[in-house]
Amino acid sequence: MVEGALKQPKGKIVHPLFVRVTHWINAFAAIAMLMSGLRIYNAAPLYEFRFPPEVTLGGWLAGALAWHFAAMWLLALNGLAYLAYGVFSGHFLRKMFNFGAMAAYRNIRLEMKRLLFHGTGEYNLVQRVLYVIVICDLFLLFLTGLAMWKPVQLQELTAFFGGYDQARHVHFLGMTILAMFIVVHVSVALAIKGTITSMITGRLPTTPQDERPTRK
Repeated sequence: MVEGALKQPKGKIVHPLFVRVTHWINAFAAIAMLMSGLRIYNAAPLYEFRFPPEVTLGGWLAGALAWHFAAMWLLALNGLAYLAYGVFSGHFLRKMFNFGAMAAYRNIRLEMKRLLFHGTGEYNLVQRVLYVIVICDLFLLFLTGLAMWKPVQLQELTAFFGGYDQARHVHFLGMTILAMFIVVHVSVALAIKGTITSMITGRLPTTPQDERPTRK
């Protein structure tokens, strides 16, 4: 585990309650959509491969569609609540869009290294870029999903993506990006000590050394 992340004051709130609740709801909904989407894909593959049933959700096409639509609306409503909170509370400005001097791009190797060596609750440049990408990707998935769901009623939207078949390809690409983000996100969270705990409790975890009284 990476130890360099726990240099902030113990007991400090690093994730507000609203952020934690919406984060876990988003996580559940996104994973449910991803797994049910794999089952829907298996029913009519775009490419010459299928996904193992063990990583899919729904059991059959109708069940997968039910899971997919339920998770879609949950993710959409919860995501909108999170976006509204992020904008009006200043959370996005402080955490994600405060890129500072763009000179940081000059040393991308340093930023990649800091991906695993930064304070819990802090986002370095690489993380900020990844979060912006995944938010845009979720919007893309929602729009292409609507284009495939209602290709006649939303024919202008479907035409924008090049038709039903092309919308499926774009949707699959968006799903791939989401899956890659989840893998990276979980890997970093597991690598940095205290990250998952703080997203549950909101505070940095304490250690026996932290609880020892200090000498005056």
